[in-house]
Amino acid sequence: MVFTGISVKAQISPPGLGDANTAFWSAFGVKRTLDSLGKKQTLDYIGIGRKSSPDNDNLFSKQAIFVFNHEFYHSFAPHQQYSYALSYRRQPQYETNAPYEKEGIEQEFRAYGRYAYTFDFGKKWKLKNTVRQEFRKFFDADFKKVEEDFQLRTRIKSQLTYNLSSKNNQKLAVSAEALFSISHLNEPDPQWTAFGYREMRIAAYYMFSIPHSPFTVDIGYMDDLIRGSQSIHKGGVHYLAADLIWNIPYKKKEADNQEHLD
Repeated sequence: MVFTGISVKAQISPPGLGDANTAFWSAFGVKRTLDSLGKKQTLDYIGIGRKSSPDNDNLFSKQAIFVFNHEFYHSFAPHQQYSYALSYRRQPQYETNAPYEKEGIEQEFRAYGRYAYTFDFGKKWKLKNTVRQEFRKFFDADFKKVEEDFQLRTRIKSQLTYNLSSKNNQKLAVSAEALFSISHLNEPDPQWTAFGYREMRIAAYYMFSIPHSPFTVDIGYMDDLIRGSQSIHKGGVHYLAADLIWNIPYKKKEADNQEHLD
């Protein structure tokens, strides 16, 4: 979707689902444009993830995560954008030995900010570089302490997008993202871990608009290379991902009425 020359990215990247062979991620989002120039948007989405057990490749085998996310975007200058977000995530925890039964629930509350700069290479190519800083707080199902108290995580991502066709706004995108973090632990004693590299996520997406509708669809693949995991010896965790975005345009009359009421 394009607003006055500003490319608005609807893709919802899969979250990390931990060590597995394969995984599936799907999300439904609502993107609302807040101004006539398309410089301010919000994106709210609900997503679910499933993953395989360590002994099979069935990407739908086990429930892996539930996510609710709210994010605000502002393209405040040519080629530049910032955003901030709040997120809630709920993940089942499984035993590490067969038959890999569920042993608990971990809840996460997350806040993050992001800055992005986009380079245009002609009419077809765009390169978007992003830095994202996160604060992650963890609880069990009863909101009691877990082993990891909280985490500070830095994510650096580059994404190259190619405009395939103006018909249905078809695009291809490839990206690479490196993740670095430091954690404060509750157990065995309160302490900090060392700051360091944790993951590399490599993804490819096909994106298009559904004709005569306000919806866009993104279908993709991601390979999550987790440092020190079992899956990295098999080439990482292989994700299939799909999301559907409902794009709600700016409505001048509603905005004017709201301003009048204010």
